[in-house]
Amino acid sequence: MKHSLKLTVALIATCLTSLVFAADATTSMRGIDVGAASPAPEIKDYAGKRPGTEEPVARTFSTQPPVIPHAVQNFDEINLEENQCMDCHSAANYQKKKAPKVGDSHFIDREGKKHAEATGGRYNCVQCHVPQVDAPPLVDNTFKGDAVKKAVKKN
Repeated sequence: MKHSLKLTVALIATCLTSLVFAADATTSMRGIDVGAASPAPEIKDYAGKRPGTEEPVARTFSTQPPVIPHAVQNFDEINLEENQCMDCHSAANYQKKKAPKVGDSHFIDREGKKHAEATGGRYNCVQCHVPQVDAPPLVDNTFKGDAVKKAVKKN
């Protein structure tokens, strides 16, 4: 009887102790309470200014989609009726606007059939092509990419 009473008291004490530890607020790697709402990030400015005033950003590997070197905050949304990117980058306008032309791959559908307009799967430009924001990197990175490797081989 004494033995089972001691065991019960020890079990209750263990449970209460674990509740005390569980009551501590868990924090994330960012140092905030996990249960708290995440604060909105500060709004960053785009690295480029008006379209056509910035040099293209060099790609770091051969299959990388080109990044957008200009601001896009005044652009309308891309929807079924309109894609403001095509005002400058379409096959019909790119030479007049002195802008890079949409890649030929954007006119080929899944079945390999070529179309006159960009296919539906390639119509949402910012799905792959991203505008650049003037912000420090979130983590340290030593990635150099293909461009640096090619430059080293030439020297």
